[in-house]
Amino acid sequence: MRCAYHPDYFVPLPTSHPFPMAKYPLLYEQLLGEGGVATGDILVPDEARLPDLALVHTADYLERLEAGSLDAAEIRRIGVPWSAALWRRSRLAVQGTIEASLAALSDGLAGNLAGGTHHAFPDHGEGFCVLNDVAVAIRVLQRDRRVATALVVDLDVHQGNGTAAIFEGDPAVFTFSMHGERNYPARKMQSRVDVGLRDGMEDEEYLHLLAMHLEAILGGFTPDIVYYLAGVDPARGDRYGRLKLSDDGIRRRDRLVLDACLGRGLPTVITMAGGYASTPARTAELHAIVFREAAKKAIIAPSGSITTAGSRPIRPARE
Repeated sequence: MRCAYHPDYFVPLPTSHPFPMAKYPLLYEQLLGEGGVATGDILVPDEARLPDLALVHTADYLERLEAGSLDAAEIRRIGVPWSAALWRRSRLAVQGTIEASLAALSDGLAGNLAGGTHHAFPDHGEGFCVLNDVAVAIRVLQRDRRVATALVVDLDVHQGNGTAAIFEGDPAVFTFSMHGERNYPARKMQSRVDVGLRDGMEDEEYLHLLAMHLEAILGGFTPDIVYYLAGVDPARGDRYGRLKLSDDGIRRRDRLVLDACLGRGLPTVITMAGGYASTPARTAELHAIVFREAAKKAIIAPSGSITTAGSRPIRPARE
């Protein structure tokens, strides 16, 4: 399976900063060491082009990011100190999701070893998110007539408020978010389907709700591409999660989503989204689960025959 990764996905942060930036190189090294990802399957992105970013983000916001002229309140809202390296890193991660999207259209399944920055709005960032990589990737593919419709399956423990706001009222993009009802952000946006979860929810209840809603969504909406935000902050012990999924619960969750999408022949892109376990290494281990599941996937056609990833013809974009 092809995955996007760049060494500059890592940007040094102050020692006391809560964002586990080290998870990106740790995950890459772990998957490479296990053989889940081969060096020849790594897509090394350049920085996303400004015209592509402008399909989602406002010119004023992009200009101030480029110039480093965000004010103190805007930087606090993002939660990560601005630097030229962070601006570059954000653009690399967006392009990584674009490259993974193109690979998924070709192969059936691909991933970005970053991405899922779903709290970024057109005119501002928040919640450790500077640019909305999935939204930009969808708009790029639509502009280039590679897809007409998309489904976003967001299983980060925090609602994908930026993504929901960007696509609200757009019938071509279906946004589905399962998240902690009482968790960040305090003000939720309107996804097409939002499932708010009670604090302390464990595996079986969570998986039942996911299976029920995902089956209903895919029964009524057939996208040209699926984006899976496989956040691991629903895991037991996450600093910000408040849910109690076991490692096996995370594995079953990821398998459920991949089976539902790949079993229908839907090109699927995996992005990492959030995770705040006790250490960056533990966080990387949790993130590795979805990529391990993806690496061993073969698409099971509805007839029961096994086909290779990418065998489904991609429908042309509708007029």
